[in-house]
Amino acid sequence: MRRKPGLGVLKFILLGILFVTVLGFVVMTLWNCLIPDLFHGPVITFWQALGLLLLGKLLFGWHGHQHGAAWKANWKEKMRRRMESMTPEEKERLRDRCRFGSGKFFRDEEEQKQTQE
Repeated sequence: MRRKPGLGVLKFILLGILFVTVLGFVVMTLWNCLIPDLFHGPVITFWQALGLLLLGKLLFGWHGHQHGAAWKANWKEKMRRRMESMTPEEKERLRDRCRFGSGKFFRDEEEQKQTQE
């Protein structure tokens, strides 16, 4: 039974919109409950709360990219170990299925084979 790829994309988009909406309302509610009473600041709208979220992300970063390089290296090493135990037919099926056979990972593997020969 094959799944429809459009349904997964639609679900992802709808969940993303729901997440951003809930996050915007949480920020707006927290701001409006705390800031006017504590610091005599303004009451903000939903759109201003989303703007504050975006500004915060732009100023303070997007989930700490310093860990991204280590994660990528671990993934690449894990894939390299898996590829070593595969037969050439399995490797070819993986290339076809993943559609990144011309990508850097497979080029690195082919270069290593050529240098070993």
